[in-house]
Amino acid sequence: MDFLRPTTWAEALEARAAFPGAVAIAGGTDVMVGINFGRLRPASLLDLTRVAGLQEWGTEDGAVRLGAGVSYARVIGELGDRLPGLAMAARTIGSPQIRNRGTVAGNLATASPAGDAHPALLAADAEVEVASVRGTRRMPVRDFYTGVKRTALAPDELIAAVSVVPPSGPQQFSKIGTRNAMVVSVAAFGLALHPDRRAVGTGIGSAAPTPRRAPAAEEFLAGELTSAGLWESRAELPEATAARFGELVAAAAAPIDDVRGTARYRVHALSVIARRALTWAWADYRNDPAKEI
Repeated sequence: MDFLRPTTWAEALEARAAFPGAVAIAGGTDVMVGINFGRLRPASLLDLTRVAGLQEWGTEDGAVRLGAGVSYARVIGELGDRLPGLAMAARTIGSPQIRNRGTVAGNLATASPAGDAHPALLAADAEVEVASVRGTRRMPVRDFYTGVKRTALAPDELIAAVSVVPPSGPQQFSKIGTRNAMVVSVAAFGLALHPDRRAVGTGIGSAAPTPRRAPAAEEFLAGELTSAGLWESRAELPEATAARFGELVAAAAAPIDDVRGTARYRVHALSVIARRALTWAWADYRNDPAKEI
């Protein structure tokens, strides 16, 4: 096995172009599991841990730009106030040791339907920045997933960063599993309220071939909040609205039966956690008059 260890981003992209079959590794929390269990036998590994700048985050045109090497622990400790939905999801991932090593970009690259970062990124309309020796391009995260553990990355591309514009309203994340962390989710859901543009963002995890949004649920809820003047009044959310939202989220899923749960259970769980996430997010919105629209 070849072990490639660039120290600059330019070297990393050149190595990726020369070895398109190389598996990129940063935290290694997914890659090393695959290697240890014999499910992954790459001809070469591309170690990105020494590439300067990948472990940094900053703000750019109103968005938070997370370098591909930023860990879950740093998202929790440094970005919980700006990206609360992603921080909530990060707290459910693995153990403290895993959160210290694992990265949001690694979750994206693995593209497991059960990846916990995906629902929060989808709900927040995140963008993925990818690069190669040919140049850099950005794409909405919803277009990044192309199949089960497949992405829109070209063979010579690497993830450079993830950009998220902090939503103007509350965010929530909910996950169903046998415990809160160190478990693969049976179903997961992310929600973001965008009162500045009268919009709603959703993200579904572990209940379809790829992470996905629930467009009908988003349109329904945004329409109800607008037509009833609830964005402005911040009045109590009707129970029927929350219930219907949960039903529409569940209807957007396409789950399977597996060792963690049945498809039927996943559909039911999604309807429940989506309704609860909306209830919690709306309560936060009503109780935070400082957030003007």
